[in-house]
Amino acid sequence: MPEAVVGEQLWQVVRKRWRSWLRAFHRDAGYCAIGLTIVYAVSGLAINHIQDWDPNFKSYQRERQIAPIPADVPDDVAVAQARSALGLGVPRSTYRAGDELHLELDGGRKVVVYGDSGLVIEQGSSERFLLRAANWLHAARGKPAWNYIADLYAVLLLYLAFSGLFMIKGKLGLRWRGAVLVTLGIAVPVTYVLVSGGPNAHKGKATPAAEAAAGALDGPPPAPDSAAVR
Repeated sequence: MPEAVVGEQLWQVVRKRWRSWLRAFHRDAGYCAIGLTIVYAVSGLAINHIQDWDPNFKSYQRERQIAPIPADVPDDVAVAQARSALGLGVPRSTYRAGDELHLELDGGRKVVVYGDSGLVIEQGSSERFLLRAANWLHAARGKPAWNYIADLYAVLLLYLAFSGLFMIKGKLGLRWRGAVLVTLGIAVPVTYVLVSGGPNAHKGKATPAAEAAAGALDGPPPAPDSAAVR
């Protein structure tokens, strides 16, 4: 069979089936991207609203009751009694003011014991493990191996975006409805840049999202001042 005929037949096969192949690859790429899409979407939403909450840690306050510690008990004895009653390790620092015994523990935990009543208030923060892990992955800086995965994910997203343009033909495809929607999608970021003034309009202003991306939230937040909670 002449090569020209073989080539023509191959072209006809490609011409008839390329959309079905495109849809198949689009589907499989979508399956591969789902895990990373969840990570980046959830962490992006969390960081976007960082001014309203801490996406990495949540603060807590607990109240407990122990036997009263008289004011005339020496400081070291009072600390020992409080540690024994609460099952605490060695505190990083302690100080006593009147009937209040303040203990600062590892991890930013603070414990205040009101000796006259035995009331104990513990304040600190606990990790939002899944969100913190997602936020840590979102900022690829300082993670060379993860950079390759993030780059591959970006390529997958580009493929999903551009392959989607040609999966459907006719009026529902790129010729009419698709063109309108693509134009609308491109107009959103372009319009926002034009209306807001772009990057130069906010030059020199550090945003919470930028601080989070720079790792400002890698550590737990300081515990609230316990002395004001009585």
